[in-house]
Amino acid sequence: MAVAVTEFHALCGFAATQELKEVLRTVPEVQELVGKEESRKLLSVKEQDGGIGVRSYLKSAFTKLMVAGEEAVSEAIAKLKSRLNAESKVRALTKKEQLVLSLEKQYPGDVGVLAAYFMNYVKLSPGEALYVGANEPHAYLSGECIECMATSDNVVRAGLTPKYRDVQTLCSMLTYDQTFPEVLRGVPVQPYVTRYTPSTDEFEVDRYLLPSGKSVTMSPVPGPSIFLVMAGEGEIQVGTMPDNTKAKEGDIFFVPAHTEVKLYTSGPRSMQLYRAGVNSRFLS
Repeated sequence: MAVAVTEFHALCGFAATQELKEVLRTVPEVQELVGKEESRKLLSVKEQDGGIGVRSYLKSAFTKLMVAGEEAVSEAIAKLKSRLNAESKVRALTKKEQLVLSLEKQYPGDVGVLAAYFMNYVKLSPGEALYVGANEPHAYLSGECIECMATSDNVVRAGLTPKYRDVQTLCSMLTYDQTFPEVLRGVPVQPYVTRYTPSTDEFEVDRYLLPSGKSVTMSPVPGPSIFLVMAGEGEIQVGTMPDNTKAKEGDIFFVPAHTEVKLYTSGPRSMQLYRAGVNSRFLS
């Protein structure tokens, strides 16, 4: 889960079938790499067709794109860039087209530039959160966020990164579901505190926005917590400890289970903290 600290842009999950059909009809550079046969299968899909069939066609088409040779990908992106720059003089480009040109500047020749056409483009305002299920493709594009992950044994990358890529593994493990990602806006649990509870049992995240001179008390919870101070400064009192501990931007605190926590701001700035802990539904 990613909680947006600033305006935040991401690619997450596969786009709906109708959008993918439009891509194959109007983006010749993508269709060329996907191939006529795989394009034909996706274009022939009907609304009443079963989800398994659609996922099979989508997997085949996406894999064909992702394993294309570097030279073919670079050539396709060059054609795409040239075409969109020319068309921008006579029409307004779509948001996805603008995104593709922006990605090309950051990652020239990267297949992820073309893969963006297959995915949902999500924009979050500060305070909104994006939940990503296991084995779903995603890419954080711009902005700052707080990210919390369930225990995982891998992070598999295939594009828009200078890090090691394992394209075949990624393409084989994805679910190929076409559901727009879940956006959470949080639920107020007390003054200055908003809780984000995803559908997974592993974790939840609280956001604390404390104005200058204010304080808040977090009642004991049955599981351990980790606090991260993102901005501002103040003090934190844990359990029955007699002395408060200074808390400033960048500090991280581990709090054991069944421990009360009191937070106080100091100075002219608001204090922004985040707490990660085990999902309350699971503990209850």
